[in-house]
Formats: sequence, C-alpha cells, structure tokens
Amino acid sequence: MAVHTPICDFGWPAPDFSLPGVDGRTWSLSDVRGPKGTLIVFICNHCPYVKAVIDRLVRDAHALMDQGVGVAAICSNDPVQYPDDSFENMKAFAAQHGFRFPYLHDESQAVAKAYDAVCTPDFFGFDAGLGLQYRGRLDSSGKQPAAPDARRELFGAMSAVADTGQGPRDQTPSMGCSIKWKAA
Repeated sequence: MAVHTPICDFGWPAPDFSLPGVDGRTWSLSDVRGPKGTLIVFICNHCPYVKAVIDRLVRDAHALMDQGVGVAAICSNDPVQYPDDSFENMKAFAAQHGFRFPYLHDESQAVAKAYDAVCTPDFFGFDAGLGLQYRGRLDSSGKQPAAPDARRELFGAMSAVADTGQGPRDQTPSMGCSIKWKAA
C-alpha cells in the first residue's frame, strides 16, 4: 500500500544516529553531515518505488555531494519478513547502483522511528545547521519512468538549501511503500 510523507516541519532538528554501513564502517550523523546541508534518505532494496527512482536518486545524490551536501541512505525494513532487504542484499544493492554515499542498516528501526519515516523512499533534507528544509519527493514520476522533462524536485530543493540555507515553501510529499515494521 502506498503512503505519503507528512509536510515539511521547517527547522525540525535532525536526530543523531550510529548505524553500520555496507562498507563495514559505523556512521553517525556528524560523519555524514555536509558543510552545506545533509540529505538522509530512507530506502530499501525491494520497493517498486525505490527501484523506479534509484538511478535518478544516485545521480542526484552524487551531484549534491559535489555541492557540499552530505548524503546517507538508510534501510529500516524488517529483513526477517523481507529478506530482500537483508544487510547482505543491501551490500549488493549499493554496489549494483554505484553508491558513493553510505548505505546504513537500521536493524532496530529506532532511527526510522526517531525521524518519523513512513515510506520508501522518504527524503529528509537538512540545512548546514541540521534544521529540516525539505520533506518532498524526488520528482513527479512515482514508480513510473520519469518523463524527459521531469523537474528534479529534490535536487533543486537541496541545491537551494546548499546555496541559501532555505528549502522551497511549496513541496509535494514523497510517496512509496510503507516502512516494513517488525511485529510488536
């Protein structure tokens, strides 16, 4: 079932974390933080919405990193119920798609809960001071191929954050598959 993210709560502070990456390193928010902003993206390996946008997401993440925006992707899905989202499969997914940014495993799901992440993909764009400035979507494509003239909403928003510290006031929520929570 597809769900939408809530509207951006401008200035909301980024919660810290300490998570293992597919590169064998443990990463915190301060390790990921960029001098001009930080993008935290909740994704997974199996979601059709993520699969549809992953190449554009990687393209835009790498371009933002070149502008001084730190980027990390986090998988919080329950790998017992969704084995495609296991840590080993995360390693393969990151390699297959050429991630130059950390792909982190939130096994306890505490980080997803701290961020109030609701779906994959779910984008959290922070300014240099780690205040939330973007909680929108990548672009208008959803899980369809992007039109050649599709506006790069995430890239444009985070470029503006890098330049001015401000995200756009008009944002369209991201849509994707719900986070796959562990049974209580």
